[in-house]
Amino acid sequence: MIDDLGLLVSRAALGLSLASHGAQKAFGWFGGPGPEKAAGFMSSLGLKPGDRFATAAAYNEIGSGLLIALGLGGPLGPAGLLSTMFVAAETVHKKNGFYAGQGGVEVNLIYSVGALALASSGYGAFSLDRVLGLQPTLRHPVITTLALAGGILSAFAVLGQRDTSPPDGTLATPTIKGAERNGSPSGTQPSPAAS
Repeated sequence: MIDDLGLLVSRAALGLSLASHGAQKAFGWFGGPGPEKAAGFMSSLGLKPGDRFATAAAYNEIGSGLLIALGLGGPLGPAGLLSTMFVAAETVHKKNGFYAGQGGVEVNLIYSVGALALASSGYGAFSLDRVLGLQPTLRHPVITTLALAGGILSAFAVLGQRDTSPPDGTLATPTIKGAERNGSPSGTQPSPAAS
């Protein structure tokens, strides 16, 4: 009984936190950016068109979070969570190191570990999977493996569409060893006429 209560509290905390994060993007709730700003942010990450990626991210977070909170769909909610956390870590947080205080991957990792724990342990007695009799089928190791692999592959599919070229109106500046000095490559002297 205490195990099932612990799973219920863990699922509710993890799932509702993720769903509220999606609602910030989709509806501007809980002080979130709303759809237009979320679309602009996605575009700035190279995920274009930004509105399509923002909508997909928002509703993946809402859907995955609610599945986890309700204990429904076995590993599908955790797989969706892993997908969105992998993309967020790669596009936004990885460059900042580990700790959340510096914008690092710490929160992405905690969400992901929670998802893996629920995918491997199941949702417990106080879940819709148990009430609807779905738990034996959805807890099969093959189903869990396929769902989690699908979540990771979908993250790679999103990242594969990322446009990392310089923003419009800017030019890439190559870095060449032996930088120019006084308008001339290092190691050369300006011509007398230029003096």
